[in-house]
Amino acid sequence: MNDLDQFLDNLQEEIFDEAREALGEKGFDRWRNPQFAGRMENPDAHGRVKGTCGDTMEIFFKFENDRVKQGSYATDGCGSSSVSASFAVELSLGKSPEELSDITGEDVIGLIGQLPEADQHCASLAALTIQDAVTDYMNNHK
Repeated sequence: MNDLDQFLDNLQEEIFDEAREALGEKGFDRWRNPQFAGRMENPDAHGRVKGTCGDTMEIFFKFENDRVKQGSYATDGCGSSSVSASFAVELSLGKSPEELSDITGEDVIGLIGQLPEADQHCASLAALTIQDAVTDYMNNHK
């Protein structure tokens, strides 16, 4: 292994250590292995919100018997935005529109386990995006 390879390996380990410390083990694992990522074809509900930080988040739902059967997300934001959106979709599965309306940023952080204080707005953005998807669903399917 040459010096550049060793440097790059060490740098990647430092990045992973910092991410693990910032996001906790569950958040770090989701960052490394995203779930629910991608734009859904023909969703029953679609929410799209641009946060004050400049990140845009989208959440997509398919419903069955008035409960979320499938969900996915897309974001152009940072790792914390992606992790927050992924856990927000997970939190939404099986819920009715009324139950979705009760999801908060604190609920998202609770499922992740932790987020850096400077990134906690990402969890709130995920909750707001769920609310936008619920509004879309209620306007178009009720």
